[in-house]
Amino acid sequence: MARSADRKPRPAYDPAIESVLKALGHGPDRYEVDKVRRISACRTQPLEAALLADQSVRVENITIPGPRGSMQASIVRPKTDSHSKGLRPGIFYVHGGALISCNRFAGLDTSAVWARDLDAITISVDYGLAPEHTGEQLVNDCYAGLLWTESKLTQLGIDPSRLILYGTSAGGGLAAATALMVRDKGGPELCGLFLECPMLDDRNETVSAQQYTSGPFYNSTMNRFAWTCLLGDRAGTRDVSQYEAPARAADLEGLPPTFLDCASAEPFRDEIVLFASRLWAAGVCAELHVWPGGPHGYDRIAPDAPISKQAREARLSWLRRALARGI
Repeated sequence: MARSADRKPRPAYDPAIESVLKALGHGPDRYEVDKVRRISACRTQPLEAALLADQSVRVENITIPGPRGSMQASIVRPKTDSHSKGLRPGIFYVHGGALISCNRFAGLDTSAVWARDLDAITISVDYGLAPEHTGEQLVNDCYAGLLWTESKLTQLGIDPSRLILYGTSAGGGLAAATALMVRDKGGPELCGLFLECPMLDDRNETVSAQQYTSGPFYNSTMNRFAWTCLLGDRAGTRDVSQYEAPARAADLEGLPPTFLDCASAEPFRDEIVLFASRLWAAGVCAELHVWPGGPHGYDRIAPDAPISKQAREARLSWLRRALARGI
């Protein structure tokens, strides 16, 4: 898929991250699903192995019912007894991967931090990936996984009043869409919705999308490719539902308290800022962070960069307040 030139001027990359980006180089001019999946697996498999080897948590792999048959899920629990000797907080986690790659373990290494610092139990589900699965099939999988979790909350040891829906990147868009389904069709009471650098809009029309058509890790050229894998020729047209691309929602009223973050040097920046503004306009309690100079995935590219550390601290602080019912 041919790319256009980056729109200038644009926010510069953080100097603490730029050297890493130069080593990575710009993304390819043409994307292929199999190649994206191979590269993603190389990045995520060591993190999966580290989680499985982590002695502070217990990982249980199970099979749960889904819309098109069974789905694989993982439950990550603290190994120690509950701090309160009762039910624990719960986080239903939706992984990233541009809608086309990765599995439930992508980003799940953070669940060890949630177990240690929040005493939380995390559930992560394998949803179907595009292009083999399309349209609303991905979010239907996530919604089914959340409804299954709701039906088993006390059995899982989770406090029904302290459940957060959390998604990263493509998983952030799916989490937002799942929250819309919960609002419209029913589901668990969510004490928070956490959207980490979410992929919300298939139209790829914002200024930030035009500013970052190239670049490593994730850019708007790959974003267009990913949405086309999900939606085919419907991508960017009027024939896209709010459950496929949450930015299409006409009304965001009734969503739970929401955390959103992004970076200033990534294609998702403007769609995330607009989504936050629309949440406020709908009366939703929302907190937004825009980290200066970061590309998409900055905290994975350069985990020791100051903005990466600050972002992780801000995320954990919000989760702690939400689970303490202080939002």
